[in-house]
Amino acid sequence: MSAMSLQTETSPPGFTTDERRTWMGLLARSRPDSLANLLPEPLPEHQDLRAPEVGTMMVQGRTDASGAPFSLGEITVTRATLHLPCGTTGHALVQGRDRAHARRAALIDALMQTPEASRIRERILTPLTKAETDRRQARAAKAAATRVEFFTLVRGEDK
Repeated sequence: MSAMSLQTETSPPGFTTDERRTWMGLLARSRPDSLANLLPEPLPEHQDLRAPEVGTMMVQGRTDASGAPFSLGEITVTRATLHLPCGTTGHALVQGRDRAHARRAALIDALMQTPEASRIRERILTPLTKAETDRRQARAAKAAATRVEFFTLVRGEDK
């Protein structure tokens, strides 16, 4: 089999790989309850290609962020792949054991590849982005409140 005959997943038409990576990362980091509130039951019609399944994944770390990689440990993840009636396929990989979270994330990935993308972005991705930004700012403010700044006083005998 030649390399040309292999088909790989690419970003949907009209979106770059980075844009898709951004929304899939946002969906994976989102809180399951927030996602459930934004996309409540009943979910749009879909067919599971890979029903949400729980597994583990090895996490790698690097010393000084540029050194040789080392195995840090395993985390629990849930993955899902589904197919919409229009032919679009959505994928998701989320940390934890929440199968409903993985299914919703895969469903939104699939919907973002349809003409409904602008509506989904406005109704679901924009509120998730705002919530994530608010959480990060609150965490940064909490960390800033505990910061200790050290300074040196110049003493007379040091001259």
